[in-house]
Amino acid sequence: MVTSRVPAAVDALLAILRARPALADIEIVDGPSAVNLTNRRRLYVGWSPGADSAVALQQAFNGAGARTRDETFTIACYAEARAGDKDMKARRDEVFALVGEVETALRASNDAPTAPTLTGTVLWAHLTAGDLAQVQQEGSLAGLAFTVTCQARI
Repeated sequence: MVTSRVPAAVDALLAILRARPALADIEIVDGPSAVNLTNRRRLYVGWSPGADSAVALQQAFNGAGARTRDETFTIACYAEARAGDKDMKARRDEVFALVGEVETALRASNDAPTAPTLTGTVLWAHLTAGDLAQVQQEGSLAGLAFTVTCQARI
């Protein structure tokens, strides 16, 4: 018996993002990575600077009889754009474009009708929160911590 849909949902989110043509040049990282600043644009799934956890989850029985459970969880994510210049507007625009691609990837379309369900791993998933950070130090950096919230039945 499956005790959580978290592992399958994180795997599906990574696969969906890695398959998007608009994100082909973006490094998509599973969890935290070693420091390597050669890639200027990144998306992290299951990690965000300062986050207490990779995924926060809650479960409860969905009805009498205790046969199934409802599970709600949020996946911590982080998008980052950096460059050696001081053009903060360009970094901010880049990082919001990255997160916009994530949001678009989570919407149903003719090409991806199961995207909101993370290919059937959850009942639905959507982008729910964000927190922008901007840094001017040895260039410009914009980082956007965001969460993908999922609802599942187990």
